[in-house]
Formats: sequence, C-alpha cells, structure tokens
Amino acid sequence: MAPILLNCMGNERNEYIKYVKNPNLETMEEDILYHLSLSTKTHNLPEMFGDIKFVCVGGSANRMKAFAQFIHKELELSGNPEEITDICEGTDRYCMYKVGPVLSISHGMGVPSISIMLHELIKLLHHAQCQDVVLFRLGTSGGVGLAPGTVVVTEKAVDYSFQPQFEQVVLGKVITRSTELDEEVASELLQCSSELQNIPTVIGNTMCTHDFYEGTNTTLRICYKIVAFFLPLLQNNQ
Repeated sequence: MAPILLNCMGNERNEYIKYVKNPNLETMEEDILYHLSLSTKTHNLPEMFGDIKFVCVGGSANRMKAFAQFIHKELELSGNPEEITDICEGTDRYCMYKVGPVLSISHGMGVPSISIMLHELIKLLHHAQCQDVVLFRLGTSGGVGLAPGTVVVTEKAVDYSFQPQFEQVVLGKVITRSTELDEEVASELLQCSSELQNIPTVIGNTMCTHDFYEGTNTTLRICYKIVAFFLPLLQNNQ
C-alpha cells in the first residue's frame, strides 16, 4: 500500500490492483452497483473515478458532505464547495462526493449497511481501475481509559470477543477474516497529528459489534470491571 501522500497520485493505469478476485466480473455484460445508483453500462467508471487515491467513509450523510466540502477547500479546487454534487443522488441509501482524488461516502449505521456499501465500493474501485487507494473510516465512538476528545488512530478493529476478526456467514458457512489494519498508515497518521495543537492522538483498537446497545453493553461492562479491579492496584503502586 502506498504512503498517504498526495504526491503518490499518478495517471499510469496500465497495471492496477485487482480489488476483486472474481473472474466472473469480466464476463458480465453489465454490473449494476444498485445502492450507489451506478452501473458499468450507464457510467464510464474509469473516467469518473480512475484518479481516486483516498476513500473516506463515515456513517452520517451530512458529515460526509461537510467533510467533502472541507477537503475541497483544503485542496483549493476550483468551483464553489457548497455546490458539490451527490453522485448517489439517484438513491437515498448513501451519499457520495468526489473532490479531486478523494471520495467521501456515507455508510449508514450498523454492520449490514456498511457491508452493502463496501461490497459495491470495492467493485467500483475495481471497475474504475484505481490503484494505490487508501481507505479511511471517520467517526465518533465511546472510549475506555481515554479523555473525551482524544483521536484514536485504529490499529486493529476487534469484535465482541476482543478478537481482530470479522465473522460472516456465506452460503451457510462461517467465514472469518482478519481486521488488522496497515501499520504504516497508522504510524503516518500519528506523525501527522503532531502538527495539530490541542488534539490528543493515540494509536489504539476499536470495537465493533453487531448491535449498538446490547452488543456493546456486555463488553463494556467487562472493560469497566477490569478497570475497576486494576485501578486501585495501580494507584497504590504509584
């Protein structure tokens, strides 16, 4: 994976990363990315998205629009950032904005909604013949042992059992995939954070469960019990 620097942009696309290991895609007359309101037959995806280097996803449609407008200003692109167009305006499921080499997309709430978006996003990158793309998720969460306002650069995404994995049932079989992320990207983000004043930043792990309330409730109770047990011991040793 390429470093997260703007000077990594290039126009050579003779050879590109195969984001989807599915030979059947090449034989399809048309691939409809239904929830993104895009299609290989009605849209020239390489022309529209071929220069994408960074994909930023987040839950809220309003936040991702605001983020796209922010990036538009930071990159000093031409045009009015308030007038950026939602590429997915043909559907009310997700929003998508392209500003230079950056794609900003909402994914809604919950694993199923994220899974649908990622499925079609990865195929979009494949059909657009993108290369050296770095994907980020931007969002808020609770924190254990961290001061409010701390930015956490995720090193691993863990499930309900604190394992860096994601389980998914495919054709009746449980498929387990690793959720360990790129260490170089995390380190580079942490290094960039040193330029930001009054914004504490750490590298840590982020938990994702299948349910917002009950799924995280049991796990957080365990965390708080562990903290409650060890905190007096640590204080006595200081």
